[in-house]
This record gives sequence, C-alpha cells and structure tokens, in this order.
Amino acid sequence: MNNLSLKFRPKSLDEVLGQYELVEIFKRFIAMQKLPHSIFFGPAGCGKTSFARVVAKEFGLDFYEFDGGNFKLEELRKILENYKNSLYKPFIFIDEIHRLNKIQQEILLIPMENYRCIIIGASTENPYFVLSEGIRSRSMLFEFQSLKAKDLDILFSKIQKELEFNIDEDAKKLLLQSSDTRSMLNWLEFALVLNEKHISLTNLKKLKNNISNEGANSKDTHFILISALIKSLRGSDVDASLYYLARLIQSGENADFIARRLVIFASEDIGNADPNALNLAVSTLQAVKNIGYPEARIILSQCVVYLASAIKSNSSYKAINQALTYVKNNKALEIPNFLNNNHEDKKNYLYPHDFGGWVKQKYLSKDIKFYESKGFGDEARLLQNLKNIKNKN
Repeated sequence: MNNLSLKFRPKSLDEVLGQYELVEIFKRFIAMQKLPHSIFFGPAGCGKTSFARVVAKEFGLDFYEFDGGNFKLEELRKILENYKNSLYKPFIFIDEIHRLNKIQQEILLIPMENYRCIIIGASTENPYFVLSEGIRSRSMLFEFQSLKAKDLDILFSKIQKELEFNIDEDAKKLLLQSSDTRSMLNWLEFALVLNEKHISLTNLKKLKNNISNEGANSKDTHFILISALIKSLRGSDVDASLYYLARLIQSGENADFIARRLVIFASEDIGNADPNALNLAVSTLQAVKNIGYPEARIILSQCVVYLASAIKSNSSYKAINQALTYVKNNKALEIPNFLNNNHEDKKNYLYPHDFGGWVKQKYLSKDIKFYESKGFGDEARLLQNLKNIKNKN
C-alpha cells in the first residue's frame, strides 16, 4: 500500500481542506501573479506544508524544502546562485522555521528584501514569540486552523471510495477524532494493513490504545491548550496545570516550546516575588533542549509544580508596559548632562558608593512613576531594601 499521506496529498488549492479563507486569498495572489513572503502558523497536521506545495505548483515555481532544525545556509546560497540570471524565483519552504537561530533568521533578510526568492515558513508556534521583527515585517502572517471532523470526513470518503474498504460506524467516528490529518491517515493506513477490506473498532484500538481527545472535533487547539496551562499556573492550581501539561505532552507538543512559555510566565506573572522561579524556568528550558522526551516530562512537571505554587506578582510586567507606553506617546525627556560621559557636567555626577551606597540625585528631568511593588514574597524584601537604603542616608 502506498503511503496515504503522500498519495492523498492535495494537488490543487481546490483540494485543500479546512483553510477555505486562505485558499481564496492565495487564489487571488496567483491570479495577480504576486506572491508575498509568508509565515504559516498553526497546529501540527493541519496542512501547512501541503498548502505551500500546491501554491508553488499553481504559481509555477520550483519548490525547495528545508528543515528549520537542520538548516544548511550553503544549500540556500547554491539555489539562489543558480537563479541569479533567471527571470524565475525559487520557492523556498522552511518547515519549523521557529527553529532557526537569530543569525540564520538575519541571513534570510537580504534575499527577502531583494525578492531573490519567495520564502514561506511554517511553524506550530506563534511567530510573534519565535521570529525576529525583521522576518515578520517582511512577511504576511497566516494562521491555519485545526481541521474539523467534517473536513476529515471529506478526505476519508475519498480514500474509502478509491481503496474500497468497509468500516464500522463506531470505528469511523473514533478515527475522525484524530488530532490532525497526518494522524488519521497513519492510523487508517495501518488499520488497513491488519485487515485490507474491513476495519473494526477492536482492530483500530489495537493500534492506538492511548487515544487523545485532542483534535479536529475539539476546540482545544495548540494555542488554547497552552493558554489553559498559563492561566492555571497564574491561578495557582497545581493539578489543573499538570493536567494541561499532560495534554500538551500527549498531543506531541515540543518540550522546548512548553519550556519557553514557562520562562515567560516566570517573569511575567511571578517576577521578583520569587526570583528563583525564573532561574528554574531557564534551567528547565536548557535541560529539555538537551534531554528531550520521555524524560523531559519530569523536568517540565517539576517546573510547573513550582511555578503554580510560587507567590505571584506582575509588577515588573506592568512597569515595563507603562514605561514603553510613555516612551511611545511622549516627547523624549532630556537626559541630565551629568549622566552623559561626553559632557563637561559629568563632574557633577554623585558616585553613590562615595556616599555609603546611595545619595539623593535626580536621574530623570521629570518625575514619573512606573513601578508599583505589590509587596508580595521577595518583592517585599526588595521594597524594604529601597526604603532602608534611602532612610540610611
């Protein structure tokens, strides 16, 4: 039997399932013969790679596929060199583009700016979290949705008609609860290996005992699950946090993606109320990158339990947001001359260490208050430190 994922991959935009709004948008791009650099993001198995392939085909471009986790710059340079004197542009598809490091992302900027190629990246992660501003500003961002059961049923019916097999209704219902197209096709393929002409619920369950409720029928998409985890952590519910962590792991979520979100949470929602939270989260990120599943689940669990149990404060998060808002909406304040090492007034700068650690001195030309300590956990100690330092002098 041929691989079902390859055999039934869509050959045109009209065969693409689920992403109907995006299909219409890209049909318009093709009609106008103008294709932007794009980032496709959304859950695994929703058709991002297949979509890119049919766009390249219908646009009449040569398709080159790269893996973001094993990106070879020299290969890209060779491709661009081959098209140097051509009127055609190569179509460069980078799967898991979020795995490119900072330098690799920066290298893409020049060919994107000069349109020496068309670059399409795919990611299961939100590009605002994992891609540089340079990449985002040169691209159109398109979110892909999880396929619904009715979408999978269209594909299933097509396969059943061509391969001519029977399936019990309860087995079909279970199959359509697959988390994505790839999962359903793989499951179906090996069910047919067990029995070429008839699929029963019993045979289906033999192949997949741990059936995930994730997926096409469910509203619990990649992004909603991670949101539920973060909100449970913020609410200090250890068991709910562990549940959503388990759901993410069971659905095949990357350990480093989960860990990155834990790092953000540790700073945004705990901050200096418990500075050790950020230390643990960063250590977790480093550890899971080097270890991976299945052991990474233990490290993630330790971090989640700690973060859920820690004292919470968003004082630092709110402070920088207020500072950025002020800077964006107000004229830049004049920096006092004594703070400028290139100004003769630098001699008037009072060196705090010469005054026992602190001396009254105006560092802003206008009185502004951004930071308001909640006084929780270690924040209380830091607040008391500030009071003690100033009172001492």
